[in-house]
Amino acid sequence: MNDIDKPKQLREMIRTLERKLGILSESEIVCCGITMTQCHALVEIGRAENISLNELAQLLNLKNSTMSRTVNNLVANELVKRDIDPQDRRYVTISLTESGMKIFKGIEEGMNLYFKKIYNFIPENKQGQIMESIEMLVDAISKNECCK
Repeated sequence: MNDIDKPKQLREMIRTLERKLGILSESEIVCCGITMTQCHALVEIGRAENISLNELAQLLNLKNSTMSRTVNNLVANELVKRDIDPQDRRYVTISLTESGMKIFKGIEEGMNLYFKKIYNFIPENKQGQIMESIEMLVDAISKNECCK
């Protein structure tokens, strides 16, 4: 394959990866009864323990209005709660409820197990190379996002 086709090949490989992971994500989310965006939000809130709406929107690369609607749905489903900062009443943090924590732990355990299995299918002498390559890919994507 010539060098001109390499970006197309990268695109097709990433599309295939997205589809394969999308199937996983959909099956994982169905059991929890929440959308993909809500799942991502739940995981980030769980990992941070307390996070502001703005920080959460930045992490997920979403507009604040979209993030607000997502959090509103999670609050309505009693998976997250909003807490007003006692020092600055304008600052609201978001954290998981007990129900949200159970779902978060289930998602984390399920995804960790799934990716452990995938990782173990990679030949041991190539595992470091895969990790380094994915890190470089994420870095390249991040650099492209900053320059739109």
